[in-house]
Amino acid sequence: MDFRKRTLKDVLKDPAISEIAPDAISKWDLLKEDFSNLTIAEIEHEKKWMNMDRGFEILFKAAASGRYYYNLYSEEECKADPDKVGRNIVFLPSKDEKAAERPFILLTPGGAFINVWSLTEGWPVASLFNDLGYNVFILTYRVSTDCAAVKAVADVARAFDIICEHRAEFNVDPDKYITCGFSAGGYLVCLWNTKKGYRAYGIPKPQACFPIYPVTSYRILANQRVEEGGDKDGFVHRTLGCTLDEACNSAFEIPDHAEGFPPTAIFLAAEDELVDPEHSKRLASALKDLGIPVYLEIGPTGGHGFADGSGMSMEGWPERAIRFYEGR
Repeated sequence: MDFRKRTLKDVLKDPAISEIAPDAISKWDLLKEDFSNLTIAEIEHEKKWMNMDRGFEILFKAAASGRYYYNLYSEEECKADPDKVGRNIVFLPSKDEKAAERPFILLTPGGAFINVWSLTEGWPVASLFNDLGYNVFILTYRVSTDCAAVKAVADVARAFDIICEHRAEFNVDPDKYITCGFSAGGYLVCLWNTKKGYRAYGIPKPQACFPIYPVTSYRILANQRVEEGGDKDGFVHRTLGCTLDEACNSAFEIPDHAEGFPPTAIFLAAEDELVDPEHSKRLASALKDLGIPVYLEIGPTGGHGFADGSGMSMEGWPERAIRFYEGR
């Protein structure tokens, strides 16, 4: 099936992926957008949303092979809290027979805690990790809600409950995993390494962490100029449920609370227009000071949202991340 010749609308309306299609970019109905009538090839060219066809290919294969979509919360839990509706993990297994011997990768796409961009930072990236011999779970976590980042951490923990419950079906060891997150999802996997994350939920430490152009420091936000009408405190309160000052002086300030991190490989572009590269530099410095293995790669071009890096200076970062993990 040549997905590049199909329109985005046609692909997303395919019954085979009806469960996950609304979360291609969660909280954004792509079918209402004019560009959904373009072919995948045209969208990749116009928007630089690369390798969507690869992502759809592995998604459809997973859907055809059996159950691949797992809700995090029961109907009763969703009735009590509508924000939990549709929060899920998607299992995308590698063809490599040795994948079961390796840690799986829990992947959290970004989206400023407003959306979750599985279309670009989820499914296509998972296809590359699959090729490298790693099973992948993609998490659609809670966004566009009060205290979104805190609730998203709870979604990560619930994902591990599901993975543990179905460990035989997935053929994975729930105690052996790597986290990888983009932008806001990068903040999420970093926060998972603090006392608010895996330790609070009694879950083993990740074997590695791959934050991609992550947010890490609210002190950087505090020192940034904002456009007239910008509300830093309001943004922080919506995301974390506290003031900016409280965020700067708590475990939400990742570089100050990095002692629980595993070996970490960080990837970003120097010209990132949305997240200051200082976020990554500050985290890398903190890890180095703590004696935690860290690899920091800053590409000269690519901007924010380069996803799998195809066609840019960051092309091949998933392979370099895996080499870092396997070569320690």
